[in-house]
Amino acid sequence: MDFNLVTKSAVCYSYVQQNSVILYYSHIPTAIIALLMGLFVYFKSKDTELPVNKIFLFMSSSFFLWTAADLVIWFSYDTSITMFTWAVVNLFEVLVSSSTLYFSYVFLEKKDAPFKYKFLVLTLLAIFVVLLPTSYNVNIFDSLNCEATQGLLVYYFYFLESLFFVWLLFFLVKKIISLKFEERKIAILFSVGVICFLASFSGANVIASLTENWKILQYGLFGMPIFICLLVYLIIKFKAFEIKLIGVQALVFALIILIGSQFTFIKTDINKILTAITLLLATTFGWILVRSVKKAIKQKEALEMAYGEIENRNKKLNIANKENIHQKNQLQKLSNNLIKANIELKKLDEAKSDFVSMASHQLRTPPTPIKGYSSMLLEGAYGKLNSEQARAVENINKANNQQIEFVEDLLSVSRIESGSTKFEFKKQQIGTICQEIVDNLTFKAKEKNIFLKYEIPATPLPEIDIDGMKIREVLSNLIDNAIKYTPKGGVTVSTKICIKKICARGAKCLKKPHIRITISDTGIGIPANEIPYLFIKFSRGKDISRLNTGGTGLGLYVVKIITAANGGKVWIESPGANKGTKFILELPLEQEKKSVKGAGKGN
Repeated sequence: MDFNLVTKSAVCYSYVQQNSVILYYSHIPTAIIALLMGLFVYFKSKDTELPVNKIFLFMSSSFFLWTAADLVIWFSYDTSITMFTWAVVNLFEVLVSSSTLYFSYVFLEKKDAPFKYKFLVLTLLAIFVVLLPTSYNVNIFDSLNCEATQGLLVYYFYFLESLFFVWLLFFLVKKIISLKFEERKIAILFSVGVICFLASFSGANVIASLTENWKILQYGLFGMPIFICLLVYLIIKFKAFEIKLIGVQALVFALIILIGSQFTFIKTDINKILTAITLLLATTFGWILVRSVKKAIKQKEALEMAYGEIENRNKKLNIANKENIHQKNQLQKLSNNLIKANIELKKLDEAKSDFVSMASHQLRTPPTPIKGYSSMLLEGAYGKLNSEQARAVENINKANNQQIEFVEDLLSVSRIESGSTKFEFKKQQIGTICQEIVDNLTFKAKEKNIFLKYEIPATPLPEIDIDGMKIREVLSNLIDNAIKYTPKGGVTVSTKICIKKICARGAKCLKKPHIRITISDTGIGIPANEIPYLFIKFSRGKDISRLNTGGTGLGLYVVKIITAANGGKVWIESPGANKGTKFILELPLEQEKKSVKGAGKGN
């Protein structure tokens, strides 16, 4: 029939009047509950890293807009408004389906969807949006049936709804299978709610469109409250969204809205009064319930926090105890290993000392007759030698003396390091010892045309507790070295008493009253970078090696350990190459009571 706006509007309005109760009750409460739930979730969980709260708000807002558009379609008198809302209502439904899929993925996977999936969905939605204002969507108003005539885009709409629903089912089943028992319970409850909502909402709309039985659509909207109830249960039971109180608050608000929505269709005054009383009681008891639950939650949280702290402390104590036990066991193992290693090292050290001692004794035997026979040859006991023969025998004698010197040093080191050397301390006059050594070595100095003198101190030196024989060996070694490495000039030996205040040199110097013996020469000097290595076993200076190739590198090492055993210190000072050298030896005025063996080995 021809289009008549007034007439057909009246006919359409009459049709709506017959179905207004179910229209109001299916649309208004569910839309408001969904929107409020979306707002609650968003504002109560704004600090979450994932966008799940934003997606849920978008989904609930899209559902709210769809219900609003659907009510406009049902109740509008203006066909142009009806045509416009009919053109966009399917867009809101597709947004609900796609956002439900997105929300389900993020909620269960606990991460954002991959970009390729979002790009695919956005592309499919963009095609739908582009075709909305065309005749492929809606073209004319069917005044006979009070509805818009839909174009081919409706089939693309059916495709999208089916695609998103099947995609959601596939994802939910796959996810449920992959989860463990406790997580699987959450996924199953969530899946039931989502499927009930989407199947009833989208499915009812598609069936209603195909069968043109629009009453089916009204009942399909009740899938949203089912989904909301299951979501609230998940929030309360499993702390979804990490929201506190929102489950109870949402239930109270939903109850109030459902009761309040009855005012849209009740007719009698008595029913209105009863409904108002029910609404007041529900509001009052709901407020009391929310406060009680809030208090219970705080108490529970306090108990859980206290219990958690206790658990954490117990865990830390257990971990600490285990670590202590482990460390104790490790220390015991290390201690046992060290004991074994010390025993082995002691055996090796004893074996080394025994070997060195034996080898040294064996090496001492041949040089003795060589020295005797070479001396006899030089003295002419076997006939007069010519100059070349005498020079050769002298070289043999020098080499033999060096061998004897090396063996003596090696024996001294072996005895001292093994602890077999015994030190006998008694009162000695260090000045007398210095004078005797100088007298004995004066002839050697004259052979090199250099002077050797001992400067007697103005103040007589006191007697000190030392091992005279060992200190005599030390001083002989130092003075002899000074003579060897002084080509011209000479060597001066001086002694003096030092008290604590005078000894301000630092770590090298003894900090207690002592006697300082200084052996100064005008010889080749020592570079500063070589001085620290001269007291190390078998170590020799570069220039020293050049001028005296027969040195052993043991003399100064023996000097150091003997000096330390007597409680003293020894070091070298030199301004540099060709600027002379000072050997400084300090011995305490009073000897400490200590283990000589330990002192000898420790240095």
